[in-house]
Amino acid sequence: MITAPPPTRSIQFASDNYSGICPEALDYLLTANAGDVPAYGEDEWTQRATDKFRDIFEIDCEVFFVFNGTAANSLTLASLCQSYHSVICHELAHVETDECGAPEFASNGSKLLLAQGRNGKLDPAHVEQLITKRTDIHYPKPKVISLTQATEVGTLYTVDELVAITARARHYGLRVHMDGARFANALVASGKTPAELTWRAGIDVLCCCGTKNGMGIGEAILFFDKALAEDFAYRCKQAGQLCSKMRFISAPWLGLLETGAWLRNAEHANRMAAYLEQQLRDVPEIKLLFPRQANGVFVQMPQPLIDELYRRGWKFYTFIGTDGARLMCAWNTTVAAIDALMADIRDAV
Repeated sequence: MITAPPPTRSIQFASDNYSGICPEALDYLLTANAGDVPAYGEDEWTQRATDKFRDIFEIDCEVFFVFNGTAANSLTLASLCQSYHSVICHELAHVETDECGAPEFASNGSKLLLAQGRNGKLDPAHVEQLITKRTDIHYPKPKVISLTQATEVGTLYTVDELVAITARARHYGLRVHMDGARFANALVASGKTPAELTWRAGIDVLCCCGTKNGMGIGEAILFFDKALAEDFAYRCKQAGQLCSKMRFISAPWLGLLETGAWLRNAEHANRMAAYLEQQLRDVPEIKLLFPRQANGVFVQMPQPLIDELYRRGWKFYTFIGTDGARLMCAWNTTVAAIDALMADIRDAV
């Protein structure tokens, strides 16, 4: 018998990607593992999951499953524009800063045009400036607006803010893509329905994340305008994103959706982040950088404190400037873990 080595100790607030599989997703995964079923999405699990998405979002949308968020965002953007087009996104957007050029690669060269906006959100006026900046044939024609909900700095677009952007998109004939890496967190924080926060606000396509919400692997892509999904299955296959044993992606998704765990997981992560934010406010050496609206807390802390926390084994990312840190909470974050972090912070300062 092969005995697995004991796990290494990891105390982290680096990412909700670090977390394991939640019980509901795992239960459905194990159930789907019993026996043989048709491959390449021709199984009952995939059909039930896609139908559940349609029910939850109150629309007959096209649903696709891929392995990861990079593929979801990149293939979706590539399907919405040609190589001579451009995609408008925030300067902090994940598709700009953390996809290793995958959107440009998948689209054979579509250019990303970077827009500005406070708190990680696109400013509609600046978006319009980019759309109308040039109309000559020497410039890549704007074709898509990509926005992130919740944003890269943990803030949320309101429905009115979404409509202000999508209205400009419609006026100029552009499509709108939503990177929903933490869509569930935004959803429970907003108090809106999935439909209100997406297609009813003018969103054409949503890339909805399962990995950060309690799954082991797998993202869902929802085309609310079904015409935009023409031949998208071929694009997934060509990119190596057609899972032969599709049920191992779709069944965990069904577990999240049918049981309501996708919302409970997000609500818990948000609540833990709110508790962490409350504790951090009592430390004079730490300054909050952005409003905490979902499951991430962004703070400025002295470099010696960062170094000491790293030395003590804590894991978190520092990419918002040299003394900016992101502390993420997940479906399995505990009050005890937050209290332990805060005890080390108070001791270190």
